[in-house]
Amino acid sequence: MNDYLRESFSYFGLFKKLRTAPKYTTPERVDYGSDKDQYFLYYEPDKVVSDKIIYWVHGGGWNAGDPDYFDYVGQHISHAGYRVVSGGYRLSPKNKYPIQIADVCACYNKAIEYLKEKDIDTSKVIVVGPSAGAHLTSIMCYSEKAQKDYNVDISSIIGFVGFGGPYSFRQDQSKTLRILLNQLFSKGYNRKEAEPVSLMSRNHIPMLLIQSRHDGLLQYECAEDFAARARELGNSCELYSVEDEKNTHSWYTAGLFLETREENKGLDKFFSWIEMDH
Repeated sequence: MNDYLRESFSYFGLFKKLRTAPKYTTPERVDYGSDKDQYFLYYEPDKVVSDKIIYWVHGGGWNAGDPDYFDYVGQHISHAGYRVVSGGYRLSPKNKYPIQIADVCACYNKAIEYLKEKDIDTSKVIVVGPSAGAHLTSIMCYSEKAQKDYNVDISSIIGFVGFGGPYSFRQDQSKTLRILLNQLFSKGYNRKEAEPVSLMSRNHIPMLLIQSRHDGLLQYECAEDFAARARELGNSCELYSVEDEKNTHSWYTAGLFLETREENKGLDKFFSWIEMDH
């Protein structure tokens, strides 16, 4: 309960920092469908320091958010020298799962096509997602069924980073997560067909799971379940426990991009990991 209250009280500080988030570049908007949420923003750095491309999919409980709202994330990562694609998807409760995973996969395919048209090397993609975005991107990366259903080629994906992902739908889940999942799924839907830990297949993509023991919205065990399943299958997995004082859900899944690597250990871990050879 204490962490839930800390999460609730953290929003004011987040919104205050959002108002002063710096803008370094103007992203290009690309639509991949007819719905207003079916688009991505592409960020080209002023100075490219890496040939790795970041495919980022936002969080927001599956029912809120879009790439424009999370512009500060794309600005931050691209300012560090990485090309960034920030993808959107249709939201619940109006749109029921699996619409969201279909969109995330379609967005990825369109982004790869778009980058190739720009003669940009797409052989080194790191897929990143916070919260609901971690749920969706983990399915795209590790579910053979999703890859087959939505025609996703994962051969160019060299890493996955998830911040605060609900990778397992535990019986002891929080009331907040239970409400969000009830909005996401139609009545009677088999949720195992949308649970990352149940869908995981063995493949080449190493993963970094960044999770907090003081999340306030979901259990640390969600990441532990996913990590255990990865190791059982032989998938490379590192589970990083958030050390920062700002360790509630919204802060460590997205708010960290409003700080610097020197200020935030989780942010430094993220960049240190993607800087490695995978």
